[in-house]
Amino acid sequence: MNNEVITQAAEILAAAEYCALALIDAEGYPTAATITPSKTKGIEWIAFGTGLGSNWAKRIEKCNRASVCCNSAKHNITLVGTIDVVTDLATRKEMWYAGLENHFSGPEDPGFCVLRFNTKRYSLLMLGEKVEEASGTL
Repeated sequence: MNNEVITQAAEILAAAEYCALALIDAEGYPTAATITPSKTKGIEWIAFGTGLGSNWAKRIEKCNRASVCCNSAKHNITLVGTIDVVTDLATRKEMWYAGLENHFSGPEDPGFCVLRFNTKRYSLLMLGEKVEEASGTL
C-alpha cells in the first residue's frame, strides 16, 4: 500500500498549484509561506523558482532544513528534508515556467534562482473511499 500512496502523492505534487514551504527564520522560528512548484520528481525532490534576494534564499543560507506541505480536503502530503539555492543557468532554464515572467525577465535574469528541496522523510494521508496513510524515509 505504501507504493500506491506514494504514487498518488507524486501525482498530486506534480499538478499542485502551490505548496507551503516552511523554513527557519533569523530568530530560529519556523515560518511557512505558499510557493508554486516548478518541477517535481515524485516525492524525492521539488524545485521552486524565486528571487536570489528573497527571504527564502536568505534563510536557506543560514539553515537548509525545510518542510513542504501540500494539502486539500482529500489529502495531506508533508515532506521534511533539506533545501538548497541553485543558481546555475542550466537548472534555471530547466525549472523556468511562464508564471515566473511576472517577476523576472527570463531564466538568465541574475536575480532569479531555484530552490531545490530534497525529501528525507515523508508523511502522506489520502482521504478517499478509504483512508490511506504512508510514512517513511527516502
